[in-house]
Amino acid sequence: MSKQLPFRLRLPVFAAPMFLVSGPDLVVAACEAGIVGAFPTTNARPIEVLDQWFAEITSRLDAARRKNPDALIAPWCANLITHSSNTRLPQDLALIAKYRPPVVVTALGSPKPVIDVVRAYGGIVIADVVNLALSKKAIAAGADGIACIAAGAGGHTGHIAPFAFISAVREFYDGLVVIGGGISDGAGIAGAIAAGADLVYMGTSFIAAAESMAVPDYKQMVVDADIDTLVVTDAITGTPASWLKPSLIANGHDPCSLPEAPSRLYGDENNAKRWRDYWAAGQGVGAIKSIEPTADIVARLEQGYHRAIARVVKRENNA
Repeated sequence: MSKQLPFRLRLPVFAAPMFLVSGPDLVVAACEAGIVGAFPTTNARPIEVLDQWFAEITSRLDAARRKNPDALIAPWCANLITHSSNTRLPQDLALIAKYRPPVVVTALGSPKPVIDVVRAYGGIVIADVVNLALSKKAIAAGADGIACIAAGAGGHTGHIAPFAFISAVREFYDGLVVIGGGISDGAGIAGAIAAGADLVYMGTSFIAAAESMAVPDYKQMVVDADIDTLVVTDAITGTPASWLKPSLIANGHDPCSLPEAPSRLYGDENNAKRWRDYWAAGQGVGAIKSIEPTADIVARLEQGYHRAIARVVKRENNA
């Protein structure tokens, strides 16, 4: 793992922030399982709810550390939309300064507005990027790392294959790299690390977690889905995203004939309604077989991760 990562993890994994899916229960469960737990601040509305969520997460994790000082409790992460349409950003930043999440991930805009606030208390800033141009801009802006959203990611997705993205970024950047996109098992985590990533974003794997905020029908749709159940389109939010076809059909759309893309207004209630009614998933969805606790998901990922590493070591020894 990167020497720039100022904390220990059981696995080099983020439970990625998911709009209307990630909340305090999932964040805390992920951290207690030894991986980074993250959520988008836009999930907590109005701002008073965000204050309550931050207080709850910090108090629950502090209590877990006091109860078992030897336990590996991973850091938590807040995800901020820095697009100009997010008018609540200054209020979110004020709460970031108050509660001091160890990691802040920026999305859909430059990381620059949050860097000074987070650096002031010793946190790190990671910027979501979907191509090399945005990667270079985020690095130039001073981000401590980049989260490369590759093809296969759920929700707002990228178009570059994960391994190709890692390789291209490593041509000019030796800092902290997170990769996300279609990675759904321990072997995928091991492969991403071997390819040059420091951490892996995993979102779809936790949609059906017992602690996620996804409604029961959404969780079951994920369990029942496979890679052919997905369609990537900008017709729902104005930005290309990976959606479950049955969800589109349930909302009166033909997945083969979708409307023109709406305007990208990330802070408005209409956008929140789209994500509430239309359900997203990534290309790793076929690996999700049941609704289960986060701790069980992480345990299974860890077993697969170590099996994959052992397989490579055995192959090397037999070469």
